[in-house]
Amino acid sequence: MASSVVIVGGGTAGWMTASYLKAAFGDRVSVTLVESKNVPAIGVGEATFSTIRHFFNYLGVEEHEWMPECHATYKLAVRFEDWREPGHTFYHPFERTRVVDGFPLTDWWLQKKPTERFDKDSFLIGSMCDAQSSPRYLDNSLFDSTFERGEEYRTTLSEQNTQFPYAYHFDATLLSKFLTRFGVERGVRHVLDDVVDVVLDDRGAIDHVRTREQGDIHGDLFVDCTGFRSMLVNKALEEPFISFQNHLPNDSAVALRVPVDMAERGIRPATTAIAQEAGWIWSIPLFERLGTGYVYASEYATPDEAERTLREFVGPAAENATANHIRMRIGRSERAWVKNCVAIGLSNGFVEPLESTGIFIIQNGIEQLVKNFPGGHEATDDQLRNTYNRQAAHVMDGLREFMVLHWYASGRADNQYWKDTKTREIPDGLAERLEQWKVKLPDQDSIYPHYHGFESYSYRAIILGLGGLPVQPLPVLGKLDGTAADREFQLVAEQAAALVEKMPSQYEYFAHLHGLPAARRKAGSAR
Repeated sequence: MASSVVIVGGGTAGWMTASYLKAAFGDRVSVTLVESKNVPAIGVGEATFSTIRHFFNYLGVEEHEWMPECHATYKLAVRFEDWREPGHTFYHPFERTRVVDGFPLTDWWLQKKPTERFDKDSFLIGSMCDAQSSPRYLDNSLFDSTFERGEEYRTTLSEQNTQFPYAYHFDATLLSKFLTRFGVERGVRHVLDDVVDVVLDDRGAIDHVRTREQGDIHGDLFVDCTGFRSMLVNKALEEPFISFQNHLPNDSAVALRVPVDMAERGIRPATTAIAQEAGWIWSIPLFERLGTGYVYASEYATPDEAERTLREFVGPAAENATANHIRMRIGRSERAWVKNCVAIGLSNGFVEPLESTGIFIIQNGIEQLVKNFPGGHEATDDQLRNTYNRQAAHVMDGLREFMVLHWYASGRADNQYWKDTKTREIPDGLAERLEQWKVKLPDQDSIYPHYHGFESYSYRAIILGLGGLPVQPLPVLGKLDGTAADREFQLVAEQAAALVEKMPSQYEYFAHLHGLPAARRKAGSAR
């Protein structure tokens, strides 16, 4: 077994990897993390989806231990604004679809359409998001006791047997600091230095990395967490990179950290994605500020135009905020694990960040590394490496397909950018699936067949919300007694109203968690 791991690069990817490896192996494997004092973190990935809880569970870290320190809040959904047409809104929630008489409630909705809001008719979470509700009571119990069972053992993505109802928003820089402390306290060797060379051995594997001030650092296994630069896998080991640019045009972003009085504003438990002329703007509410940015295609907007659009969108609060411009590399390495080096996070690949997949990709890469950790026997290690690479490629290719669906199925076509999103090349297999979905909404048998983090209910939510794909009700539903479906729609409405009435607001919950006086806790609780 590899007895020493060297991680090159810090940030979220590096420190998630270091802390997880220490939680898994303890002192049986040495972990060294080398990061530069001069390379700023990308800092875009402040939103996650619900599988992230398994990461903190594996570390044995409770929410009250890390969330206040990282200004974190809950995320129950992605809120899409203006994607079908200006003024239209819908939610993609962390909530599986109810089933009535063998058919998902969203299929019944397409047949009956109780209102024009499939998300509120079929799910609870849309109403909770509009009301800025917390998913937890002030005593920390969850709004649905179904999920409140203790996890006796450490869990991973494979144990996602239920759709947990929330993820997190957090300040990625603060989380990196928290994990730095966590890792160092558990034995991670932290080297602050610049890597100036990657030295290969006579087999073409990495022998060591050379640092500017502290010399050579040797290891058995190297982890590339150097972001879009991919210093080890793409540069030193010359692994080919497969671009997704022909499928996903957005290749740039500009981000702002905006100070906001959250007590006055309130905290909606959703990442908001607002469609724009050449992309979309994200809005992520943290406890003490707003994270926002514009993801766009450089073919349709310049950096100056994008920054101006973002500042106008934010308004006066953006006046003194410094813009961070980012050029994104969209696609994946042909192989994530090459010889004795594994690329995790942006160094391996990245897709359209619309569904907060960046940190999920990191988490999946780390978990698969532990599950396929090399044992020092060449033939065995080759098979483990192949298994890892197949799974990592499937995840990225599945995410690409799901993201392409967002653009292809959007009802907007009011300028050249939005028209072109309907005519771009689509991945192999998606065209056939799109034809299926026009007649029968996606199920687990008709979506991308390999694990990529999204279930069929997510595909249904996106198709029904975006409105650009012509879909029709199942003919059989017109011949069935729909009384039970009517009752279920009524039950959803009643349950949603009851939750909105009794749950504290997000601001109130986190003000309580931060220990603020009762009077200040109530300030952001107005619905």
